[in-house]
Amino acid sequence: MVRLKGFQKLTTVDDAVRMFFSKLQAKPLKPVIIPLHSALDRVLAEDIIAGEDLPRFDRSAVDGYAVKAEDVIGASQFKPKTLQVTDKDMIVHKQSRQLWTGNPIPKGANAVVMLENVRRIEDKIEVWVSVTPGENVSKRGEDLSKGDIAVKAGTRLKPHHMGLVGALGKAEVTVVERPKVAILATGNELVKVGSKLRENQVFEVNRLVLSMLCCEMGAEPLDLGIAKDDVDEISARLKLGIERADAVITSGGTSVGGADLVPEAANNIGKPGVIVHGVAMRPGMPTALAVVRGKPIVILPGNPVAAMIGFEVFCRPLICRLLGLKLELRPTAQAKMNRRIATTLGRKNFVRVYVFQQNGEFVAEPISARGSSMISTMTKANGYVVVPENREGLEEGEHVSVQLFDTVRVVDEDV
Repeated sequence: MVRLKGFQKLTTVDDAVRMFFSKLQAKPLKPVIIPLHSALDRVLAEDIIAGEDLPRFDRSAVDGYAVKAEDVIGASQFKPKTLQVTDKDMIVHKQSRQLWTGNPIPKGANAVVMLENVRRIEDKIEVWVSVTPGENVSKRGEDLSKGDIAVKAGTRLKPHHMGLVGALGKAEVTVVERPKVAILATGNELVKVGSKLRENQVFEVNRLVLSMLCCEMGAEPLDLGIAKDDVDEISARLKLGIERADAVITSGGTSVGGADLVPEAANNIGKPGVIVHGVAMRPGMPTALAVVRGKPIVILPGNPVAAMIGFEVFCRPLICRLLGLKLELRPTAQAKMNRRIATTLGRKNFVRVYVFQQNGEFVAEPISARGSSMISTMTKANGYVVVPENREGLEEGEHVSVQLFDTVRVVDEDV
């Protein structure tokens, strides 16, 4: 019956994060070597050093003709300069050589005239423009010099990073191992998606959502399945999770009802156990945070929206630490609220909003400040606004910072 009395004290979000990580002391995982083509979104474990100049030689930045700039001084369509075309690796006075983008500059040349500014007449060209020394030439080492850091350790590799690494001739990179995150759902009423529902049963979707959020962060989810409301079964699943994974995330069974057994199960399997239970946030107030045998357990509510917001607040920084990253926030946009909304004083509120661009300005339309079981409020939203504990709402016309989890669309003026 103690559980039925409710939370006697709530911990602020900031204090909960601080307390959790002070007990955890999470360190980056070990480095692994993988093929470059498999490294998208992986986190680099060591600096990439340029082993040579990039480019390796002076090269043409355009399609055209290599020339001596002094040979075409004063050239125009009304007074073109005529040059001989050669295919030799060196040009002399009043000679040129045809090049394509990326071709090395022949000796003696110091500029390139673009193809559209030239007319070819057999083995000669008429040049219609002047160029300056170095024009349309990519100089050796202009991109990187030998010994430069091309990409720093701790970078999450994007296509442009991979292109630069590839340009240095590296077919493999050393990245941080993917964190393994075990995910468990609890509840007698839950059944696997695709099963036949009986009366009072619901499809369990939090494992799917949390797994995809882990994948989005670059972690590898491990499925612990669905546990019944039995403390021994939950304890066994949690124990399996901390043995096989770097972290465990659960959903359900963390409030103060008679069947909310996950915090008790976490305490049963090791020390120090539950660090925080009950966080001053909405949604997500029943969240608990535990550390068992040096492994983190994030115990999220069963309501889907609360679980997703809880992931953003606690699991995102956790996975970042395991990857050796500073906290990666979602992209943000400054937007104007298009109506007033009330929130709960004394709790950090995460208000779902739909952001759109209208007349060159970002506008945020509140979706719902309540309804943490209504997953459709997340599909209707594309971001959320964090309202601090000392505010009772947001005013119409107020400018806010929105953390975006989906794209922003441009709408017509009359929308």
